[in-house]
Amino acid sequence: MTGTPGIDLTAVVHARVSPKGVLDNLSQQEVDKLLDRGQGGLYPLFRRCALAVLNSGTLIDDARLIFEAYKDFELRIVREPWGIKLEMQHAPGSAFVDGEMIRGVKEHLFAVLRDIVYTHNEIVARFDLDDSASVTNAIFCILRNARALEYKGRPDLVVCWGGHSIPREEYDYTKQVGYELGLRGLSVCTGCGPGAMKGPMKGATIGHSKQRIKDGRYIGITEPGIIAAEPPNPIVNQLVIMPDIEKRLEAFVRLCHGIIVFPGGAGTAEEILYLLGILLDPANASQPLPLVFSGPRESAGYFRQLDRFIGLALGPEAQQRYRIIVDDPPEVAREMQRGFDAVRRSRRRAGDAYNYNWLLKIPREFQQPFEVSHAAMASLTLSMDQPVHERAANLRRAFSGIVAGNVKERGIRLIEEKGPFEIHAEPRIAGPLDELLRGFVAERRMKLVGEYRPSYRIV
Repeated sequence: MTGTPGIDLTAVVHARVSPKGVLDNLSQQEVDKLLDRGQGGLYPLFRRCALAVLNSGTLIDDARLIFEAYKDFELRIVREPWGIKLEMQHAPGSAFVDGEMIRGVKEHLFAVLRDIVYTHNEIVARFDLDDSASVTNAIFCILRNARALEYKGRPDLVVCWGGHSIPREEYDYTKQVGYELGLRGLSVCTGCGPGAMKGPMKGATIGHSKQRIKDGRYIGITEPGIIAAEPPNPIVNQLVIMPDIEKRLEAFVRLCHGIIVFPGGAGTAEEILYLLGILLDPANASQPLPLVFSGPRESAGYFRQLDRFIGLALGPEAQQRYRIIVDDPPEVAREMQRGFDAVRRSRRRAGDAYNYNWLLKIPREFQQPFEVSHAAMASLTLSMDQPVHERAANLRRAFSGIVAGNVKERGIRLIEEKGPFEIHAEPRIAGPLDELLRGFVAERRMKLVGEYRPSYRIV
């Protein structure tokens, strides 16, 4: 079998796998819902996420191509006296070795099952997701159920953001930074995919090994819309699937004690705008959160352009919330450690938890899901007359739409049907925004393979 570049269809597998310590029991109602292929059923969602996990390591970031390549892939839940098994037909052979599923892939597969079942049964039914405090509580419960909150030590978790499509020198740099973090006993959390999401974890494993740290945490947080384009990398040992991108972003900032941003494209810009929009809220003025932008010397121009855009779009106050460190991995790690000391002191004074930042205020406009469509993108207001947090929120939504059009199945189909999304912005924002995006395209930061066709048009 051939046909899809970047995907090997020569090996498909029919297999049964059982969970180990992740999810052993499901009620009949839960099984029925998972196998329901109707509009309200969970099977389409479960199938998409499972197929993405099984394709870990594939050099392709077009979700639709992955789903089309394995259109015959099927899942069935089999009940046995001691629990459940998953039966798969036409599964990607890369997830297996000599007929046995790779252990890490199996863990990720059942993490998908765990989070989809829990979100549907416990979150949607119990929480008012239009209420800001309720959303924060729901995210806490999902993370707790995934056992991502069990660490009780001093602040040590670094969230690393950056692109899945980056050149080799930038990827190697993320590994060097991860190595320095690992040497200092720090843990790593990323979006769980390839590129700048994998490199820091890979480096940290070596640093941890040298320090004889055997319980290093490599947390990956994703969501159903992006998981196929950015399947979990094999180093992730705690995978969490959040319901949507907004809850994924909130999970990052509630969990972390510091953030490092490596070079990336539209998705990385979305994350930066989300974070800066929150930090610019006066209620968060006293919140210590070490934030570093970093890359190799070849990336110095990228950070100059990004810094210029932030200054023009959000103002100098936003620029004061981060530090740019070029080509110095040890200093990046030391900056995190210094920041963690401030985080620890602040949380002790305020009585806030180390493992979940309850006191960070996240405005409702940053929490509500943005349903990407041509009408929604065209109706976004981008004006310098807006309050800065509203401007940041709408810029974040604009970049979210671009990401959807680049790599998400539904977004790709919308672009094919109706053409690029239109983003309306006043000239003081439109110019810098267009310049930034053109830079991303020129440096091939929008897509892993193939020619990039813009999913947007700035008006």
